[in-house]
Amino acid sequence: MIRVSVIGAKGRMGQHVVAAVRNAKDMELALTIDSADDITAITPENTDVAVEFSVPSASLENVRALVKNGVHVVVGTTGWTEEKMDIVRADLAEHPGLSVFIAPNFAISTVLAEYFAAQAAKYFESAEIVELHHPDKVDAPSGTALHTAHALAAARQAAGMPSIPDNTQMDGGSRGQVVDGIHVHAVRLRGLNAHEEILFGNAGEQLVIRADSFDRTSFMPGVLLAVRKAGTRAGLSVGLDQYLDL
Repeated sequence: MIRVSVIGAKGRMGQHVVAAVRNAKDMELALTIDSADDITAITPENTDVAVEFSVPSASLENVRALVKNGVHVVVGTTGWTEEKMDIVRADLAEHPGLSVFIAPNFAISTVLAEYFAAQAAKYFESAEIVELHHPDKVDAPSGTALHTAHALAAARQAAGMPSIPDNTQMDGGSRGQVVDGIHVHAVRLRGLNAHEEILFGNAGEQLVIRADSFDRTSFMPGVLLAVRKAGTRAGLSVGLDQYLDL
C-alpha cells in the first residue's frame, strides 16, 4: 500500500484527492494537512508520497519542507516559475533518489491536447491559446496554458519557423499575454471548470484542438498515476506526459 498524505486537504482539489486516495485499492490515506497544520509532521515514517494542492504563495515552501524531510512530492498547485523550480532542483541535489513531480494539469485529455498541439505547431503559420476557467481561479493565464505555449514555441523553433504574423498597431490589452511569441488569452466565467483551446491557422484552413474538464474528478486518474510513479524518476519532473505512453 502506498501511504499518501495530502496538503491542502480541505481545498476544492484537496477534498477530491482525499476521496480518490481513500477509494484507491493500492493506497491508504496517511495525514491531511491544511494551512494551520504543521507540514513537518509528514515524514518517511508515515508517508511515501505527499500530494501538494495548496496555494501558489505557499507551495514552494511546502515542497521544500517535504524534500527536507525526505518525502516524494506530487504537486498540483499552479504558479510555478523556472526560478522556483531551480530552487527545488537545488534542494533535490542534496537528497539523491528523491523526486518532485509538478503537473500543470492532471487531466489526461488536456495532456493529450498539448501533445497533439506540439505535433501540429510546425505545420501552421499562426497559433494562439485560449484558456477558460471558473472565476475563483487565482492565477491567469493558467499554468496549463503557459506550459502549452512553451511547448508550441519549442516545436516551432525546432522546425525553423518564423514569428507568428500579427499586424496589430494598437492594443489595449485584448491580445492577451505573449508567452514565447504565442498569444495566450484567459477567460474567467461562472459555470466553467477548466477548458483549453489551441487554435492553428494557415491560409484557407484552421485547426482547433480543445480539451474540456467539466468536473474536478477528471483530474483524479492523473493524480493517482503520478502518485504511483513517484520515486521512479529522481529529481524534478514536470508534465504528466512523461508518465504516458506517447
